[in-house]
Amino acid sequence: MGERGIASASPRNGISPLMFSIIILIENIDKSRKIRIMSAMTDPSAVSEAKTSTISDAMRAYLRMVERSRSRHTMLAYKNALQVFSEILKKQSLDPVSTPIGNLTEDLISPLTDYLSVFSPATEQLYLQAVKGFFLYLDSERLAGINQSRVAVLIRQRSRRPGVRYPQFPSNDIERLLAAVEDIENLLVPAGDPDETLNVKLRAYRDRAFLITLADTGFRVHEACNLRRGDIDWNDQRAIIIGKGNKQAVVRFTSRSLQAIKDYLTQRAQLDGDTGRQLSSLPLFARHDKGAGKKIKPMTPTTGRNIVRERVEQILGREMIGKITPHSFRHYFVTTVLRGTGNLKIAQELARHKNIQVTQRYTHLSDDELDKAYHEVFERKSKK
Repeated sequence: MGERGIASASPRNGISPLMFSIIILIENIDKSRKIRIMSAMTDPSAVSEAKTSTISDAMRAYLRMVERSRSRHTMLAYKNALQVFSEILKKQSLDPVSTPIGNLTEDLISPLTDYLSVFSPATEQLYLQAVKGFFLYLDSERLAGINQSRVAVLIRQRSRRPGVRYPQFPSNDIERLLAAVEDIENLLVPAGDPDETLNVKLRAYRDRAFLITLADTGFRVHEACNLRRGDIDWNDQRAIIIGKGNKQAVVRFTSRSLQAIKDYLTQRAQLDGDTGRQLSSLPLFARHDKGAGKKIKPMTPTTGRNIVRERVEQILGREMIGKITPHSFRHYFVTTVLRGTGNLKIAQELARHKNIQVTQRYTHLSDDELDKAYHEVFERKSKK
């Protein structure tokens, strides 16, 4: 539509009132911008194609979408997957930097799966999931003609399934650790610096509360580190959190864990009051080191992992370092629920597992448990 066409346009000429109003607004825009706007109106896909004209452009747009909706860890994994896919495309004479996105087809899944055969099955599955999501993105944005059914068939036919690896964990050692931390004296160590005496005491109370909380709630370490004082409903013994995948969830606390937290906060009361901030906004678990000074700063997941490592070494010995990790406490929690209830669905809900197959992994019995059951059955039988 040219200048004369815009000027003569009116509702009487068959143009809707809304379209007529838009045209009037365009009249007041400079000519170069007017041309761009009218072009976009006549061809809605022009803007999208301009932004994602090549395979590399589309990959960047897809990763931006993933970054907004998924965790940083997932985004980085998907980025690595697309880098591998880019190398495959180059070997197929499709340079992602210069190849139009419309040239991409689902048939390129086959050389990708061939290449990924040297990776572990778990990595293969992760990378294929990322590329499958990329193809779905292209289809949903109408950037390329992708047959999603064929994508699914190619991946299912050519990819490997990860082998089942049953998680093993030293339950008896975790019980020993938890029993030891109940007595705060077991966590107190002499302060080398007199100025560190308070921090040593605060760390002891914090670490006891942190370890018991991990064991009794099933928190992931980053979830526990992100807790604020105001997140806990002390009457209902629960907290509403934003957990994995940015999903809201309810986490329940035992009386034991809440008492350990209260003991810790009592020791910290003076520092909390000196902040001048609302108590509900303060981190539940705080740093107590020279870097933090007397300020109440939140712990990082790295600090949480260090707490587990240091207390395991202190109480159980150096040989147990790495054998008990923050995730071991989550394993302990799920296993305790399963043994106490025998209900897989309850364990899944309390652990906040999206897929019940994940929870089922914890139903695997240890060798010690199998030995005990075997001898109980057959020794009793032989005595009859």
